Amino acid sequence: MRSTTSVVALFALLAASADLGAQKASKALDAKESERVTDAVTVLNEVMGADDSSIPRDLLQKAVAIAVFPSLIKAGFVVGGQHGRGVLSARGLDGSWSSPAFLTVTGGSFGLQIGAQAVDLVLVVQNRRGLDNLLNNQFKIGADASVAAGPLGRDASASTDIQMRAQILSYSRTRGIFAGITLNGSTIRQDRDANERFYGVAYRTRAIVVDRVGGSPDPTPDWKMTLTKYAGGS
Repeated sequence: MRSTTSVVALFALLAASADLGAQKASKALDAKESERVTDAVTVLNEVMGADDSSIPRDLLQKAVAIAVFPSLIKAGFVVGGQHGRGVLSARGLDGSWSSPAFLTVTGGSFGLQIGAQAVDLVLVVQNRRGLDNLLNNQFKIGADASVAAGPLGRDASASTDIQMRAQILSYSRTRGIFAGITLNGSTIRQDRDANERFYGVAYRTRAIVVDRVGGSPDPTPDWKMTLTKYAGGS
């Protein structure tokens, strides 16, 4: 009898330990999503802090949505690729910014490159069609959406016709250097696993940025405040 009791107690202890381990793992993953939002705030602040090489304010103030991918990893020799995770928020009809939905970007090429580097990527969505593409489960840049390297400086008066017609403008920063880049061949997907870790439900991107579900878990208020600071809104 004592032996049976000991076995039962052992199984109970193992189950409790496994549950505690799962809770710790879940909290660690959730912390990564929070860190991603915080990193996106840092990237946008640093990018906009460089007056002569920042994203033009008038472009941001007309933007339908903004996505930031902190520390996108690019690697390769001659033909390269990249992989990263980021966040997307859209502007509502009342001008306010949505909570962040999580995205991933993979594939494509930045052109000639040697070795591996971390790159901060910012996407400025210029129209509704561009946003609709980002709201799909996945889309391929160049095939499903028009993306162009964005202009730099205090205003967008020097924008080319290609930039003005593009659905999305792209910017990157590597080792303190910020410039417009092309992303043809890259695929952007919604990250529902990350959405579930952050919001508790595996929401689709559209549900978060258009239907405004999920609330505003920390550090969402800081992210929204940063968007409002540079892109206007409420």
